[in-house]
Amino acid sequence: MDHVDHILVVDDDREIRELVSGYLQKNGLRTSIAADGRQMRSFLDANAVDLIVLDVMMPGDDGLVLCRELRSGRHKAIPILMLTARTDEMDRILGLEMGADDYLAKPFAARELLARIKAVLRRTRMLPPNLQISEAGQLLTFGDWRLDTVARHLLDREGTAIALSGAEYRLLRVFIDHPQRVLNRDQLLSLTQGRDADLFDRSIDLLVSRLRQRLGDDAREPTYIKTVRSEGYVFSVPVEITELRQ
Repeated sequence: MDHVDHILVVDDDREIRELVSGYLQKNGLRTSIAADGRQMRSFLDANAVDLIVLDVMMPGDDGLVLCRELRSGRHKAIPILMLTARTDEMDRILGLEMGADDYLAKPFAARELLARIKAVLRRTRMLPPNLQISEAGQLLTFGDWRLDTVARHLLDREGTAIALSGAEYRLLRVFIDHPQRVLNRDQLLSLTQGRDADLFDRSIDLLVSRLRQRLGDDAREPTYIKTVRSEGYVFSVPVEITELRQ
């Protein structure tokens, strides 16, 4: 039986929950709903989902808090698409910085929401050919960090795992696979997002900024990801590759 993608819609507005859920179901997706963070946590404890549609403006723990919680816990691999009623760009930037894979401002067309959901799901399931992980897996060591390509864990010097969103992981793999080489923004978008690179473009600069934060890299004097004025970015440290046995 073919897999039917399961979408969890988290929004305190009952009308929006039901409208979104109904539209997605009519277009072949399985949906569940939650009105707040408590219901979301309870549902995720007992069910598997493929993507979460998460509203920013909610009473109690808002969407930004919940997004950060998801990205630091055992559900960190689930893609997140955030909804915001605010026109303030800061909400959207904060959502992306906390690990959301995309965002959509209210009011929105249900058709666009469906298209964004499908695009995010494709991106999270598709690595470009140069990012395909070998069956044996690899441990990629650079500077004070190690990247386990099987578990997709970024490990610091003490072995503590640092959570990465799907977009952050793909970008780091691109840099690691092309060390000492200047990559422009178009190349980075293409390598990280594949055929969806032209859809719903979110600044690659913001994603680089998020990844620098994960690596503890100072944007003014970075060690790992250096900015090349008018050209792009370069991963400036050597990478050591160790094959992992099954």
